[in-house]
Amino acid sequence: MEETVRRITEIGTRIKESVERVIVGKSEVVELAIVTLLCEGHLLLEDVPGIGKTMLAKSVARSLGCTFRRIQCTPDLLPSDITGTYIYNQKTADFEYRPGPIMAQIVLADEINRATPRTQSALLEAMQELQVTAEGDTKPLPRPFMLLATQNPIELEGTFPLPEAQLDRFLLKVNIGYPAPEDDHIILARFRQSDPLEELEPAVSSDELIQIQAECRKIHVTPDVEDYVIRLIHATRQHASLQLGASPRAMLALYRASQALAALRGRPFVIPDDVKYLVPYTLSHRIISLAESRLRGHSAEETLAEILNSVPVPVEQEVSTTER
Repeated sequence: MEETVRRITEIGTRIKESVERVIVGKSEVVELAIVTLLCEGHLLLEDVPGIGKTMLAKSVARSLGCTFRRIQCTPDLLPSDITGTYIYNQKTADFEYRPGPIMAQIVLADEINRATPRTQSALLEAMQELQVTAEGDTKPLPRPFMLLATQNPIELEGTFPLPEAQLDRFLLKVNIGYPAPEDDHIILARFRQSDPLEELEPAVSSDELIQIQAECRKIHVTPDVEDYVIRLIHATRQHASLQLGASPRAMLALYRASQALAALRGRPFVIPDDVKYLVPYTLSHRIISLAESRLRGHSAEETLAEILNSVPVPVEQEVSTTER
């Protein structure tokens, strides 16, 4: 197991170093993107324009050596524009499938909340089942597959809020935030004469990525930590400020993300701090506060902080040699 963890850590470090040649001062965000990738999940990036959401998605794709397509979401975008459609070929006198942009390994859905609910729903099957259906025919998606979606929380005119079913398909939701002043100096220097994105080379092959994705699920989770995950999830369902708590899918997301984070940080086992760290990113977009809580300005993140403070943390015990 130690050799497996060393391999995951080494590959994760290569990806991180490659992405950080473009993305400056956002080590935590890059690490969370890699966690999402290792879990075969999907990432929702929410922040104001110009922060680097699209740049992060492109940097991840180039660092992986995977096929990359971008979907610019607009109100007139149709589901077939995403999934693809059948076109009549006069030479063969038959209909041929013309793949849509979803048939790539890394897909960026830029400004996803500008697409209509009908078009947004076209992504549900791809995100959950790793397949799309075009005119009755099911087409498998290439592996590995990851959807990175961006949305602007400030400008609401002409947008359609993502439904709960759509939000629940995203493993993590991350806010990037503004860079620090010292990072702004680095950005100016790095982008002064050229775009470092154009110079990125693949840091890992798609085959290597698929292998370590499977290996991440072997990271050991003790019964005490499993119980801690379950108690946190149930606490969201019973909290007085919440209308809707976390689903079983959210529980699995927290569990698997904790395994990937532990492996990235060089451990063959999950500790409670891994779980605590990931709770805001895995659950904040999956819970719904009561109307009176929202009127009082009580955010989902504040509610989750209360839950983390109220649920007892299991005492860390020394992991046996066999578990390591």
